[in-house]
Amino acid sequence: MATAPSSLPRPSLFLLHLPLLTFLLAAALAADAWTGEIHGRVVCDVCADSAIGPEDHVLKGAEVAVLCITKSGEVINYQAFTNSKGIYTIAETMPESDRWDSCLARPISSFHHHCTRRGDAHSAVKFTYNKQSGNSHSVKTFLYKPTNVPLYCS
Repeated sequence: MATAPSSLPRPSLFLLHLPLLTFLLAAALAADAWTGEIHGRVVCDVCADSAIGPEDHVLKGAEVAVLCITKSGEVINYQAFTNSKGIYTIAETMPESDRWDSCLARPISSFHHHCTRRGDAHSAVKFTYNKQSGNSHSVKTFLYKPTNVPLYCS
């Protein structure tokens, strides 16, 4: 018995291979991409003793600036704010040839009326970013001090 030819059009060879071509193109682009991340914390040093203790607390909404120079010489300025856990994060995906080379992180301001003085006048942190793609760099904790230190700290 002979079967009747289908009335449905046959997909072209290109359409059959479109998902494979899309995957290969995405893989090729991802191979040249680099992703980096910088994160840190901001804390209120309640007793102004430059040590984090049980009386200290994280600062939500504190502003941090991170300035990075890329391997190609471009200067990129980032701004971040801390979350409810006092953590800020900066992340970027870029071509491998433009990845971060060195960065400088510094606290900008604290919006907590009781803890607004920077803990260290020279609290900026400069570092070389030599992490592989997908890894992160942790910056030392930035401290703010209260305008008036509580009596129980003495």
